[in-house]
Amino acid sequence: MKNCFDLIIFDWDGTLIDSIDWIARCLQNAADDTRHETPSYQASKDVIGLSIERAIEALYPDASADEVIGLVNRYETVYFSKKISPDDLFSGVYEMLETLNDKGFKLAIATGKTREGLDEALTATNTTHLFCATRCADETKSKPHPLMIEEIMIHAQILPERTLMVGDSTHDLQMALNAGIASIGVASGAHDSEQLKIYQPLHCFLQSTELLQHLL
Repeated sequence: MKNCFDLIIFDWDGTLIDSIDWIARCLQNAADDTRHETPSYQASKDVIGLSIERAIEALYPDASADEVIGLVNRYETVYFSKKISPDDLFSGVYEMLETLNDKGFKLAIATGKTREGLDEALTATNTTHLFCATRCADETKSKPHPLMIEEIMIHAQILPERTLMVGDSTHDLQMALNAGIASIGVASGAHDSEQLKIYQPLHCFLQSTELLQHLL
C-alpha cells in the first residue's frame, strides 16, 4: 500500500478510541431508563457508527417519533456523564496519527457522532490539530451513505483513488464501497474480521496502528 494514498479517513469510536463498550452500555441504560426492552450487547454494538437517531430506530423499528426522541435524549445524558481523556485512545494511536501527519498524509474523521460529541472528544484527547477535516452524522447524511466521504474528499481536494477509509464497523466499510474508495477494517470495535471481510477491505487488522507498517 506504500505511496497509494494521500488522504486517510478514520472512523472514531472503536477505531481510534476504545469506546465501544461504553456506547453499547449507554444504549442499554437508555432503554432501561425509559422502560423499553433492553437490546442485547451485540445488537447495541451492531448499530454503532450510525447516527444516534438511526441507531435507535434500528433497535426499535416500531417506536414513535416521541419515543425515539426520548431514547436519544436519555442516551446522550448517560453518554456525556463520562469524561474522555487521552488515555481512552487505543495504545499507539496518537503517535501513529502524528507520524502520518509528519509524512504528509492528510487525515480526516467520518463518524456517527454528533458534532458536539466529536468536538468534545477531540479536545479531550488533544487531537483536533491532527485532522484536516471532520464530518459528523448530524451535519450530513448518516453512514453508510457516502456523503461524508464525498464532502471530505472535496474539502481535501483528493481523488477517490487516492483516498482510504479505516473503520471498525460494517457501516464504515459499506460507506467506503458506496463512495468507491478503498478501505481497511480493524477488528478493535463493533465487528469482527469475518463480518468486515464481507465488505472487501484491502486488509483487516486487529488495531488501526498496524497501518503504519503498511503505509510507510
